[in-house]
Amino acid sequence: MRILITNDDGINATGLDVLLGIAQEVAGPDGEVWTVAPAFEQSGVGHCISYTHPTMIAKMGERRFAAEGSPADCVMAGIHDVMKDCRPDLVLSGVNRGNNSGENTLYSGTIGGAMEAALQGLPAIALSQFYGPGNVGRNDEYEAATVHGAALVRDLLEKGDWSDRAGYRIFYSINFPALPAAEVKGRAVCAQGFRPGTRFSVQPTRAPNGRRFLWVQGGPQDIATGPGTDVQANIDGYISVTPMRADLTAHDALDALRAAIA
Repeated sequence: MRILITNDDGINATGLDVLLGIAQEVAGPDGEVWTVAPAFEQSGVGHCISYTHPTMIAKMGERRFAAEGSPADCVMAGIHDVMKDCRPDLVLSGVNRGNNSGENTLYSGTIGGAMEAALQGLPAIALSQFYGPGNVGRNDEYEAATVHGAALVRDLLEKGDWSDRAGYRIFYSINFPALPAAEVKGRAVCAQGFRPGTRFSVQPTRAPNGRRFLWVQGGPQDIATGPGTDVQANIDGYISVTPMRADLTAHDALDALRAAIA
Protein backbone atom coordinates (compact mmCIF):
# COMPACT_ATOMS: atom_id res chain seq x y z
CA MET A 1 0.00 0.00 0.00
CA ARG A 2 1.16 3.52 -0.87
CA ILE A 3 0.03 6.22 1.55
CA LEU A 4 0.34 9.98 1.13
CA ILE A 5 0.35 12.01 4.35
CA THR A 6 -0.07 15.73 4.91
CA ASN A 7 -1.17 18.14 7.65
CA ASP A 8 -1.88 21.81 8.32
CA ASP A 9 0.54 22.32 11.23
CA GLY A 10 3.56 22.18 8.92
CA ILE A 11 6.35 19.85 7.88
CA ASN A 12 8.08 20.04 11.28
CA ALA A 13 5.00 19.42 13.44
CA THR A 14 5.04 16.67 16.07
CA GLY A 15 1.64 15.47 14.91
CA LEU A 16 3.03 14.75 11.45
CA ASP A 17 5.65 12.46 13.01
CA VAL A 18 2.82 10.70 14.85
CA LEU A 19 0.93 10.30 11.57
CA LEU A 20 4.04 8.94 9.87
CA GLY A 21 4.19 6.18 12.47
CA ILE A 22 0.50 5.40 12.01
CA ALA A 23 0.87 5.33 8.23
CA GLN A 24 3.93 3.09 8.34
CA GLU A 25 2.06 0.63 10.53
CA VAL A 26 -0.93 0.61 8.17
CA ALA A 27 1.21 0.39 5.02
CA GLY A 28 3.20 -2.55 6.37
CA PRO A 29 6.80 -3.56 5.66
CA ASP A 30 6.23 -3.73 1.91
CA GLY A 31 4.35 -0.44 1.70
CA GLU A 32 5.43 3.14 1.07
CA VAL A 33 4.65 6.33 2.95
CA TRP A 34 5.14 9.63 1.15
CA THR A 35 4.97 13.02 2.87
CA VAL A 36 3.95 16.27 1.20
CA ALA A 37 3.24 18.85 3.90
CA PRO A 38 3.13 22.65 4.14
CA ALA A 39 6.49 24.34 4.58
CA PHE A 40 4.87 26.60 7.19
CA GLU A 41 1.83 26.28 9.44
CA GLN A 42 -1.47 26.51 7.56
CA SER A 43 -3.99 26.10 10.38
CA GLY A 44 -7.42 27.53 9.63
CA VAL A 45 -7.09 27.67 5.85
CA GLY A 46 -9.88 25.15 5.29
CA HIS A 47 -10.03 23.82 1.73
CA CYS A 48 -8.09 26.79 0.32
CA ILE A 49 -6.04 26.21 -2.84
CA SER A 50 -3.34 28.49 -4.26
CA TYR A 51 -5.24 29.21 -7.46
CA THR A 52 -3.72 32.60 -8.23
CA HIS A 53 -0.03 31.93 -7.61
CA PRO A 54 2.38 29.00 -8.02
CA THR A 55 3.40 26.70 -5.17
CA MET A 56 7.11 26.09 -4.56
CA ILE A 57 7.95 22.52 -3.57
CA ALA A 58 11.24 21.16 -2.21
CA LYS A 59 12.51 17.67 -1.48
CA MET A 60 13.46 17.37 2.18
CA GLY A 61 14.44 13.71 2.25
CA GLU A 62 13.50 10.28 0.96
CA ARG A 63 9.76 10.45 0.06
CA ARG A 64 9.50 13.71 2.04
CA PHE A 65 8.55 17.05 0.46
CA ALA A 66 7.58 20.51 1.71
CA ALA A 67 5.32 22.79 -0.31
CA GLU A 68 4.67 26.50 0.20
CA GLY A 69 0.93 26.07 0.12
CA SER A 70 -2.16 24.75 1.87
CA PRO A 71 -2.90 21.12 2.77
CA ALA A 72 -5.14 20.88 -0.30
CA ASP A 73 -2.24 22.19 -2.41
CA CYS A 74 -0.02 19.53 -0.85
CA VAL A 75 -2.46 16.76 -1.72
CA MET A 76 -2.67 17.93 -5.32
CA ALA A 77 1.13 18.20 -5.46
CA GLY A 78 1.45 14.68 -4.08
CA ILE A 79 -1.04 13.14 -6.49
CA HIS A 80 -0.14 15.01 -9.69
CA ASP A 81 3.57 15.66 -9.25
CA VAL A 82 5.46 13.83 -6.48
CA MET A 83 3.54 10.55 -6.91
CA LYS A 84 2.32 10.97 -10.47
CA ASP A 85 3.85 7.62 -11.48
CA CYS A 86 2.72 5.79 -8.33
CA ARG A 87 -0.68 7.18 -7.30
CA PRO A 88 -1.42 6.74 -3.57
CA ASP A 89 -3.95 4.21 -2.35
CA LEU A 90 -4.84 6.30 0.72
CA VAL A 91 -4.40 9.87 1.94
CA LEU A 92 -4.08 10.65 5.65
CA SER A 93 -4.15 14.21 7.01
CA GLY A 94 -3.01 15.19 10.52
CA VAL A 95 -2.50 14.43 13.28
CA ASN A 96 -3.77 17.93 14.03
CA ARG A 97 -2.74 19.69 17.23
CA GLY A 98 -6.21 20.37 18.56
CA ASN A 99 -9.68 19.11 17.75
CA ASN A 100 -11.47 19.41 14.45
CA SER A 101 -14.86 18.60 15.94
CA GLY A 102 -17.98 20.71 15.63
CA GLU A 103 -17.72 24.02 13.78
CA ASN A 104 -13.90 23.73 13.78
CA THR A 105 -14.39 21.27 10.94
CA LEU A 106 -15.34 24.07 8.58
CA TYR A 107 -12.13 26.04 9.17
CA SER A 108 -9.73 23.12 9.33
CA GLY A 109 -6.86 22.73 6.89
CA THR A 110 -6.54 19.14 8.12
CA ILE A 111 -10.08 18.47 6.94
CA GLY A 112 -9.34 20.43 3.76
CA GLY A 113 -6.50 18.06 2.87
CA ALA A 114 -8.69 14.98 3.29
CA MET A 115 -11.53 16.66 1.39
CA GLU A 116 -9.27 17.39 -1.57
CA ALA A 117 -8.12 13.76 -1.66
CA ALA A 118 -11.76 12.64 -1.75
CA LEU A 119 -12.50 15.08 -4.58
CA GLN A 120 -9.51 13.56 -6.41
CA GLY A 121 -11.17 10.14 -6.08
CA LEU A 122 -9.01 8.73 -3.29
CA PRO A 123 -9.85 7.24 0.12
CA ALA A 124 -9.01 9.84 2.76
CA ILE A 125 -9.05 10.20 6.54
CA ALA A 126 -8.37 13.27 8.69
CA LEU A 127 -7.02 12.71 12.22
CA SER A 128 -7.01 15.27 15.05
CA GLN A 129 -5.99 15.21 18.71
CA PHE A 130 -8.25 17.06 21.17
CA TYR A 131 -6.32 19.12 23.73
CA GLY A 132 -7.44 19.52 27.32
CA PRO A 133 -6.51 18.94 30.98
CA GLY A 134 -6.23 15.20 30.39
CA ASN A 135 -3.27 15.44 28.03
CA VAL A 136 -1.81 18.95 27.93
CA GLY A 137 1.57 18.99 29.66
CA ARG A 138 2.02 15.21 29.56
CA ASN A 139 5.16 13.70 28.08
CA ASP A 140 3.16 12.50 25.06
CA GLU A 141 0.18 14.73 24.32
CA TYR A 142 -0.59 12.62 21.23
CA GLU A 143 -0.62 9.30 23.07
CA ALA A 144 -4.28 8.56 22.33
CA ALA A 145 -3.71 9.06 18.62
CA THR A 146 -0.41 7.17 18.65
CA VAL A 147 -1.81 4.10 20.37
CA HIS A 148 -5.27 3.90 18.77
CA GLY A 149 -4.70 5.47 15.35
CA ALA A 150 -3.44 2.62 13.18
CA ALA A 151 -6.06 0.08 14.30
CA LEU A 152 -8.88 2.53 13.63
CA VAL A 153 -7.55 3.45 10.19
CA ARG A 154 -7.28 -0.24 9.30
CA ASP A 155 -10.87 -0.85 10.48
CA LEU A 156 -12.14 2.07 8.41
CA LEU A 157 -10.30 0.81 5.34
CA GLU A 158 -11.88 -2.62 5.78
CA LYS A 159 -15.39 -1.67 6.92
CA GLY A 160 -15.97 1.95 5.87
CA ASP A 161 -18.00 3.11 2.88
CA TRP A 162 -15.54 4.10 0.16
CA SER A 163 -17.99 4.17 -2.74
CA ASP A 164 -18.57 7.17 -4.97
CA ARG A 165 -22.17 6.35 -5.83
CA ALA A 166 -23.34 9.78 -4.61
CA GLY A 167 -20.78 11.67 -6.71
CA TYR A 168 -19.02 13.24 -3.75
CA ARG A 169 -16.96 10.51 -2.11
CA ILE A 170 -17.18 9.93 1.62
CA PHE A 171 -14.10 10.75 3.67
CA TYR A 172 -13.69 10.39 7.42
CA SER A 173 -12.80 12.67 10.30
CA ILE A 174 -11.34 11.11 13.46
CA ASN A 175 -10.94 13.07 16.70
CA PHE A 176 -9.07 11.56 19.65
CA PRO A 177 -10.12 12.69 23.14
CA ALA A 178 -7.82 14.63 25.46
CA LEU A 179 -6.91 11.58 27.52
CA PRO A 180 -4.04 9.13 27.99
CA ALA A 181 -4.48 6.15 25.68
CA ALA A 182 -5.42 3.76 28.50
CA GLU A 183 -8.31 6.00 29.57
CA VAL A 184 -9.99 6.18 26.15
CA LYS A 185 -13.43 4.58 26.54
CA GLY A 186 -13.87 3.40 22.97
CA ARG A 187 -15.09 4.60 19.59
CA ALA A 188 -18.28 6.46 18.66
CA VAL A 189 -19.64 7.06 15.17
CA CYS A 190 -21.02 10.60 15.34
CA ALA A 191 -22.46 13.49 13.43
CA GLN A 192 -20.67 16.83 13.33
CA GLY A 193 -21.72 18.82 16.38
CA PHE A 194 -22.20 22.54 16.96
CA ARG A 195 -21.05 24.38 20.07
CA PRO A 196 -23.88 26.82 20.92
CA GLY A 197 -22.74 30.33 21.62
CA THR A 198 -19.18 29.65 20.49
CA ARG A 199 -17.81 31.77 17.64
CA PHE A 200 -14.49 32.70 16.14
CA SER A 201 -13.86 36.40 16.59
CA VAL A 202 -11.09 38.99 16.35
CA GLN A 203 -9.09 40.74 19.07
CA PRO A 204 -7.63 44.12 18.08
CA THR A 205 -4.12 45.03 19.18
CA ARG A 206 -1.69 47.84 18.42
CA ALA A 207 1.92 47.16 17.43
CA PRO A 208 4.85 49.19 18.83
CA ASN A 209 4.96 51.14 15.57
CA GLY A 210 1.36 52.25 16.10
CA ARG A 211 -0.22 50.09 13.43
CA ARG A 212 -3.45 48.31 14.30
CA PHE A 213 -3.79 44.54 13.85
CA LEU A 214 -6.50 41.95 14.48
CA TRP A 215 -5.81 38.52 15.98
CA VAL A 216 -8.32 35.75 15.26
CA GLN A 217 -9.35 33.89 18.40
CA GLY A 218 -11.63 30.96 19.08
CA GLY A 219 -14.14 30.24 21.81
CA PRO A 220 -14.40 27.56 24.51
CA GLN A 221 -13.87 24.02 23.21
CA ASP A 222 -15.51 22.05 26.03
CA ILE A 223 -19.11 23.04 25.25
CA ALA A 224 -21.57 20.12 25.19
CA THR A 225 -23.13 19.46 21.80
CA GLY A 226 -25.57 16.69 22.65
CA PRO A 227 -25.74 12.91 22.20
CA GLY A 228 -24.49 11.46 18.94
CA THR A 229 -22.16 14.34 18.08
CA ASP A 230 -18.38 14.48 17.81
CA VAL A 231 -17.62 17.15 20.41
CA GLN A 232 -19.76 15.38 22.99
CA ALA A 233 -18.11 12.04 22.30
CA ASN A 234 -14.65 13.58 22.72
CA ILE A 235 -15.63 15.31 25.96
CA ASP A 236 -17.05 12.00 27.24
CA GLY A 237 -13.77 10.21 26.51
CA TYR A 238 -14.50 8.53 23.18
CA ILE A 239 -12.78 8.65 19.81
CA SER A 240 -15.25 10.20 17.38
CA VAL A 241 -15.52 8.98 13.79
CA THR A 242 -17.56 11.12 11.41
CA PRO A 243 -18.29 10.29 7.75
CA MET A 244 -18.25 13.46 5.63
CA ARG A 245 -18.85 14.65 2.08
CA ALA A 246 -17.87 17.85 0.29
CA ASP A 247 -21.55 18.57 -0.41
CA LEU A 248 -22.84 21.73 1.28
CA THR A 249 -26.43 21.32 0.09
CA ALA A 250 -29.02 21.50 2.87
CA HIS A 251 -30.96 18.51 1.53
CA ASP A 252 -33.54 18.71 4.32
CA ALA A 253 -34.54 22.20 3.11
CA LEU A 254 -34.94 21.45 -0.60
CA ASP A 255 -38.59 20.37 -0.67
CA ALA A 256 -39.83 23.24 1.46
CA LEU A 257 -37.92 25.76 -0.63
CA ARG A 258 -39.27 24.29 -3.87
CA ALA A 259 -42.81 24.54 -2.53
CA ALA A 260 -42.25 28.11 -1.37
CA ILE A 261 -40.72 29.63 -4.50
CA ALA A 262 -41.68 27.32 -7.36
